[in-house]
Amino acid sequence: METTRTLIPPERYHAAGTLGPLALGGSDPCGGFRGGVFWLAGRTPAGPATLGLAPAGGVLTATGYGPGRDWIIERADAIAGLRDDVGDFPALAARHPLVARLAKTFAGIRMPATGLLFPRILRAVLEQKVTGKEAHRAYRAIVRHFGEPAPGPAGLTLPPDPAAVAATPYWRFHPFGVEQRRTQALLRVAAVAERLERCADSAEATRRMTALPGIGPWTAAEVVRIAYGDADAVSVGDYHIPNTVAWALAGEPRGTDERMLALLAPFAGHRGRVCDLLAAGGIGAPRFGPRQPLRSFAGF
Repeated sequence: METTRTLIPPERYHAAGTLGPLALGGSDPCGGFRGGVFWLAGRTPAGPATLGLAPAGGVLTATGYGPGRDWIIERADAIAGLRDDVGDFPALAARHPLVARLAKTFAGIRMPATGLLFPRILRAVLEQKVTGKEAHRAYRAIVRHFGEPAPGPAGLTLPPDPAAVAATPYWRFHPFGVEQRRTQALLRVAAVAERLERCADSAEATRRMTALPGIGPWTAAEVVRIAYGDADAVSVGDYHIPNTVAWALAGEPRGTDERMLALLAPFAGHRGRVCDLLAAGGIGAPRFGPRQPLRSFAGF
C-alpha cells in the first residue's frame, strides 16, 4: 500500500540543493535521487517506511510506503524543507555583501528536518576525524552488513537498527574500516537511540548526545542541523569550516573556532545556514600543504 500527498513548495524552490544533503549522492543505499525522484528510507516510530518526493509542475508529490508510511507522509513537508522558516534571515544576510549575494542566489535551498536521528548520528560518528571517502566507505559497508530491504519500489535498504548495532561487539566493525574509538562512540549512541529519538528539540538532543563519551559539539551539530532543521547549528571543531568562514567573511586565510563564532555572531539564529551557503557557493580558504591521506583501518 501507499499514501500520497501533494506539497506546494515556495517560489524558486531548489529540490536538489535542499534534499541532496540527506543522502550520499547516488551511492547511498538508504536514499538519493533516482530518475528525478528523491527517495529516503527510514525506521519511523510507526515502523519501516520509504518516502518518495517527485518535483514536477511547481508541486512536490510525496508518496509513502510501508508500515510507517502515514508517519513519513505527515512529515514529508519537513523532510522537504518546507517548514524551514527563513524569518529574519534576509535582513541579517544584508549585513555582509557576500552572505547577501549567496542568500539571494540560493534562496530556493531550504533546510530539511527529517525527525530521524540515528541514521544521521551513524554518518556523523563515522565522519569524525577522517576523510569523507573513508567515512562514506565505512557507512556503506555497515548499511550492507545490517541491511534489510526498505518498503516501496526504489530498491532501497533501511538504515541499521540501533538495537542490532548496540548488540554487536566492537571488533566486528574493524573490517568496515572503523577503529575502536569511533565504534565505541557509535555503540554508546545506539544503546540509547530510542531515548534520543524522543527528544523534543535540537537543544535537548544536543545536551543528551554530548553527555555521551565520544560525542562532541561537532557531531551533535551535524545531527541536529538535518534531523531538526536547526539553522543555527555550527559544527565547532571542523577541520575546514573555521578557515572557510574566516576567509569568506574577513579575508583571513586561517581561522579558529573562536574566530569563526565571532564572525558568525551577527547571524545568530542562522549561523549554520550561513555555513551551508558558503559551501553551496563553493567558497573555500586557500589551501596550504598536502591533502589528508586516505587510510583503511580494516587493513591495520
